[in-house]
Amino acid sequence: MALHDLPPKLTYEDYLLIPEDGRRHEIIDGEHYVTAAPFVPHQRLAVRLTLRLGGFVEENRLGQFFFAPTDVLLSPFDVVQPDLLFVSNQRASIVGLKNIQGAPDLVIEILSPSTRKLDERLKLRAYERYGVREYWMFDPARKGVQRWERSGERLVSTPFLSAAAEDVLRTPLLPGFELPLAGFFAD
Repeated sequence: MALHDLPPKLTYEDYLLIPEDGRRHEIIDGEHYVTAAPFVPHQRLAVRLTLRLGGFVEENRLGQFFFAPTDVLLSPFDVVQPDLLFVSNQRASIVGLKNIQGAPDLVIEILSPSTRKLDERLKLRAYERYGVREYWMFDPARKGVQRWERSGERLVSTPFLSAAAEDVLRTPLLPGFELPLAGFFAD
């Protein structure tokens, strides 16, 4: 196939034309990805994180906390809807009326069988490429979280934290925030 035969990359304008159908639509590197609505355990974790982390952000007036569906425009060819995200006060200018225009400070995805590959590969690379400072992948199957933090141009993984080991999630991005994982994944 010749280069001129490749299909054109999709853009944010194309994204806006996708009809609402109850599924999550994202464009990563100009390609369209569709995932089903999350299951109840996923949403339970999202609510718990919103209450704990979102509450901490609000209480300490550190910035703005959002949950899906919130469009994040990383580039004209990269439109994602992270499960949860945080934008610090210092970067508040990227928060628009309709979407976030740029990389959030923190992006959180809750892994599920239908989104695992997308979250662990394509989204990780996109978040790294466009400057997300931290990326957390909560893994309900393993009852833990993988935290990635920025080091120069890269997102570097930190040791996996688990509920079984009674690990506590902390981050230099949000001084004073602590999330004990023991009990956090309980149904």
